[in-house]
Amino acid sequence: LAVWSLWGNGLSMVDAGIFLGMYVFTGLGVTVGYHRMLTHGSFESKPGLRALLAIAGSMSIEGSVIAWVSAHRRHHAFADKEGDPHSPHLDEGPGLKGVAKGLWHAHMGWLFDPEKTSHERWAPDLLKEPAMVKIDKAFPWLILATLGIPPLLGFAITQTWQGALTAFLWGSLARIFLLHHVTWSVNSICHFYGKTPFNTRDFSTNNWLLSLISFGESWHNNHHAFPTSARHGIGKGQLDVSALVIRGFERLGWVRNVKLPSPKQLDAKKR
Repeated sequence: LAVWSLWGNGLSMVDAGIFLGMYVFTGLGVTVGYHRMLTHGSFESKPGLRALLAIAGSMSIEGSVIAWVSAHRRHHAFADKEGDPHSPHLDEGPGLKGVAKGLWHAHMGWLFDPEKTSHERWAPDLLKEPAMVKIDKAFPWLILATLGIPPLLGFAITQTWQGALTAFLWGSLARIFLLHHVTWSVNSICHFYGKTPFNTRDFSTNNWLLSLISFGESWHNNHHAFPTSARHGIGKGQLDVSALVIRGFERLGWVRNVKLPSPKQLDAKKR
């Protein structure tokens, strides 16, 4: 529908602005909030910002906060081994067919796996945090919010139902589609193809092509080498928007205890 709209009418500045604003807000909610802050404890934040980032991550519709954190912690515990919920390397068979099956499983096939990751085992800290439990339970309402805000903005700005519809197509549907596939590509492509400057016990890779739209998440070999680092783009010229945002929060006094690998730690893991 979004492609049809683009072909027939072009992309308006209003729709582009709503798409970009919602993509950045919810995308950083995943990368800065769900991933670096809540999963890995890369930094500590003030309670209000912590809750806002968890809400923003929830509005990506990639899963409720406790479910997402649980699955990702499990992934790191068993990366590319039995128990990893989304590895492309687990017994998918030989040849191109096996490669395709593995990449499909890592990209989105794993989402249909009936086996559920235990929240009690992998996220007991969040289950003890009242704010996170409330945000987790509010996930259905946050889905409605993330779908509803773009058309409401589109209508408010354009004062037309057509403006509301195109804002829904771009700011809700197309934005969620792109954000999901970028996140899933880190799980699939960045465990299959790319550079490996650091020694890790898995198949994680760095892939520069995804670095901008993933907000730095595609420096994935770096991340698996130093999972608690608040900065994934630790090499020269490696763009990491999420790390820049965290640095900005730190300068404003909103976050503290930002973790980064030391030069000695970096040297010890280089290939």
